[in-house]
Amino acid sequence: MKRRNFIRSVGAAASVPMILNGMKLSAMPSSLASLVNNDSDKVLVLIQLNGGNDGLNMIIPRDRYDNLAVVRSNILLPESSILELDDNTGVHPAMEGVQQMFQEGQISVLHSAGYPNQNRSHFRSMDIWKSGSPAGEVWNDGWLGRYLDTLHPAFPEDYPNSEYPDPFAITMGNVVSETCQGKSANFSLTLTDPFSLTPLTEGAPGEVPETPYGDELTFLRTTIKQANKYGERITAVAEVGNNIMEYPDGNRLAEQLKNVALLISGGLQTKIYIVNIGGFDTHANQVVEGDPTTGEHTQLLENLSEAMRVFQQDIDALGLSERVVGMTFSEFGRRIKSNDSFGTDHGTASPLMVFGTCVNPKVFGESPDIPLDVGKSEGLPMQNDFRDIYGSILMDWFEVKEEDVRTLLHNDFQHIPIIQSCSVTSTGPDLETELPIELSNFPNPFRNWTTIQFKTENEWAKLAIYNGLGAEVKVILNKQLPAGEHQVRFDAGNLPPGSYYYRLQLNGRQKTNRMVKM
Repeated sequence: MKRRNFIRSVGAAASVPMILNGMKLSAMPSSLASLVNNDSDKVLVLIQLNGGNDGLNMIIPRDRYDNLAVVRSNILLPESSILELDDNTGVHPAMEGVQQMFQEGQISVLHSAGYPNQNRSHFRSMDIWKSGSPAGEVWNDGWLGRYLDTLHPAFPEDYPNSEYPDPFAITMGNVVSETCQGKSANFSLTLTDPFSLTPLTEGAPGEVPETPYGDELTFLRTTIKQANKYGERITAVAEVGNNIMEYPDGNRLAEQLKNVALLISGGLQTKIYIVNIGGFDTHANQVVEGDPTTGEHTQLLENLSEAMRVFQQDIDALGLSERVVGMTFSEFGRRIKSNDSFGTDHGTASPLMVFGTCVNPKVFGESPDIPLDVGKSEGLPMQNDFRDIYGSILMDWFEVKEEDVRTLLHNDFQHIPIIQSCSVTSTGPDLETELPIELSNFPNPFRNWTTIQFKTENEWAKLAIYNGLGAEVKVILNKQLPAGEHQVRFDAGNLPPGSYYYRLQLNGRQKTNRMVKM
């Protein structure tokens, strides 16, 4: 049995799948504050949207509404129902909680998050999001597992210990997240109910043969012992933890986040929590025919927004707001065009949200282009590389050096100032002070070639071409450029007719435009 699979099995066995059943908790004891180290121990909460979320039905480009009405007329929300975030952007009417959080300065929205050469398989694309790998490479560790490996290279040997008594990561559910897979073991422990942890039988000690079997047996014993110690610690912390806000019944995501808040308030030093909500693979009946404000996706978005809102209110009321940041993610978005079954099919990029008191409350990126002649299979082109989002959080939340981020994720990393306040100061440029990117091409449409023109400061620039499916066709340039105007000829004589996108990355900025080959 592979070690990662064994960890998954142990995690499931170490926790009984039960919920707190609305247990009423007393007010936060005055002594609880002494258990929480407010000077460190930043916490990241990942909300995984399983199935591929239709971002265009969640974060709506209001300034592209007329075109949306043409390409997804059977599922599009009435314009009057969309809740405003800013002049160009809105949110689904079921997400009042998200709108309120944005108005209160507690949400960053990032348009069109994805990666080059988007894979539309659920399993492979989720592997890419969890590992942070290029689409064409298979990495066996997770992006947070690699980060934790740099801090604790000997894990799991001699853990837990007096300095690190708590699990480094917790997955709410029965399967550990590959996000936290390290070189030797997964840093994550599974958990459903912190009050009902069943100890594993450790077995009698004995000598271990110096064979591969002996190595695996030693690993097995270490993991069981570790899981039992962590279980004892989690239960003890949960008993002194607290929730101040009332969480909604019947919302499984809210129940998971309730336990996260409980453990953080109790003083658990866990850095990473992963929670899950499924059901986003909405090929059919995404909306109810005749009423796009209702349906399966509406209920999912309502549960997501409701859970995020009450969790943030709880964290604020507990005095923990400067320690916690959350982020949503899904394996891919849906296609721009809806299908005839009142649903959407697998696409490419999709917006995501980062939330908390310490975020930069704005919309990053431009409203995605919604062409009237969009192909049936086209998805949203990538604006924000998800690895840049990961790396920016590592830099500004966990204080990882930029050169280390490049090693952990990718060499072309661009910092995005998602985190802006609290005790961690952003280490990158502020996009508010940056000039907008001037980017265009002529002729457009074109037959065999077109000229792409843009302006730069004295800065690094990368210009790449993508097709309508999100595949990277060509990297035209990737180098330092002097300040001024630049023109680059793109020869497309060997490419089939269709829609293409060109994406320009500069220092801390990026822009994606559409062009059409006739």
